[in-house]
Amino acid sequence: MPLWLWCLLFVLESLYCWWIIGYGGARWIEGWKSFFMIEWFALDWTAEQIRLYVLIIWCFSAIWFVVGIIKPELRL
Repeated sequence: MPLWLWCLLFVLESLYCWWIIGYGGARWIEGWKSFFMIEWFALDWTAEQIRLYVLIIWCFSAIWFVVGIIKPELRL
């Protein structure tokens, strides 16, 4: 995967996570919409639980992004 695409995908994911964590996106997708926007197991989660899940996933994504920049063969 080219570096520009790797960076673009990370920026798009970061914008999505930023919206959920900081701008009320978790309240908007709470309930049945979380099935499509997060995962099937998030159906019964509250907005705070969704925000925590997305924060954890975002941290791991940031680590994987840095690893992908350092070692291009690990970009999926």
